[in-house]
Amino acid sequence: MKEGKQSLFCYRLAQIVSGAAAAFLFRRQIIRNEIKGKKGPFVVIANHEAALDFVNLIGITKTPMTFVISHSFYNSLPIKGFFKKLGVIPKQQFQTSVRDMKKMRAVIEAGKPLVIYPAGLMCEDGLSTPIPSATYKFLKWINADIYVARTYGTYFSMPKWADGIRAGKTYLDVYKLFSKEELEKMDIGEIKKKTNEAILFDAYREQEKYLVKYKRGDNIEGLHNVLYMCPHCKTKFSIRVKNRNTIYCAECGYELLSDEYAFLHNRKEIGPSIRYVSDWSRLIYEDLKAKIKAGKEHKLSAETRIHMIDNKKNKFLEVGKGHLSLSGEHFIIKGSIRGEEKEIKIPIINFASLPFSPGKHLEIQHGENIYRCVLNDGKLVMKFINMVKIFYELNLAARERIELS
Repeated sequence: MKEGKQSLFCYRLAQIVSGAAAAFLFRRQIIRNEIKGKKGPFVVIANHEAALDFVNLIGITKTPMTFVISHSFYNSLPIKGFFKKLGVIPKQQFQTSVRDMKKMRAVIEAGKPLVIYPAGLMCEDGLSTPIPSATYKFLKWINADIYVARTYGTYFSMPKWADGIRAGKTYLDVYKLFSKEELEKMDIGEIKKKTNEAILFDAYREQEKYLVKYKRGDNIEGLHNVLYMCPHCKTKFSIRVKNRNTIYCAECGYELLSDEYAFLHNRKEIGPSIRYVSDWSRLIYEDLKAKIKAGKEHKLSAETRIHMIDNKKNKFLEVGKGHLSLSGEHFIIKGSIRGEEKEIKIPIINFASLPFSPGKHLEIQHGENIYRCVLNDGKLVMKFINMVKIFYELNLAARERIELS
């Protein structure tokens, strides 16, 4: 099948299967649907709370839409051939090549709708992953009406730090954000402001509004891989989970209990009362950012096993071992890869974040190659990710100051 060409039969099949999942697993309720029955061309930008967010979206209009997905996800799927028949466009996360741009533009020029997830990654703490700055220029360049597909609740149905799906009600709100005529008249700053207001989220604060109970919603096993620093004594990697619903510091005894709505409660009156996981995560992020800005932390390294995608088996396989290091400018992967000693330097300037699994691995794309680094010490994964986000934030702020000067 020609690249990018959709099989209507496969697309309808995907809609049926996704519709069942949306109804029974995500219990989706639609608030608004302004693309129902609408023909292309138009672009849908969607927030990204969970791995299967597309399940809630693919069936809301009969018009087949072209989804842009990550190159890593696409090439490691056992059903890659089926996704190819859906006409998806695989691209590098946080990097868009000229070839990718042409593919996306071709969809619009053919009069068809396009779906993108600007953040690129599902969140790990209920907070939006940073949106790459090039996204706002892309929205102006694509020359089409822009709609928002705003999901609420899928983060709690599929937390990145947990296993399995937790059935519970989710919501979807789809509405027009910009007409192409409006975009022509707007500057990038205005586009950024309005897009961020529509896309960025804090799932825990939104939960206060909806108060949905999710199956096993108080189970926080795995959350310690995200919340790795104690907010009371500031000790790193001392956080543990016990009895499925209690997260505590093994160093000072700080302890919080999770309730059926996934809110936290201080059990022992030691240290601060923190209701939202997102607030705890932000505290860790800001603490590390302050240290980086003060020059107290500027580099991180770890021993790692290195995995790469086997295109015949459509999965990651181990290809070597080595050392991973990160500074404010680049990653360095040094070690034996497929029997050869290599040192690979990868600039990070365009990395707003990276694909990762808390406590397990992170993925770094360099050209056509994706290196999945399975760290020997998995607890360092989240700190690597936070450092990448911080370096991106600081570098972006520096570039904006230069542009304004």
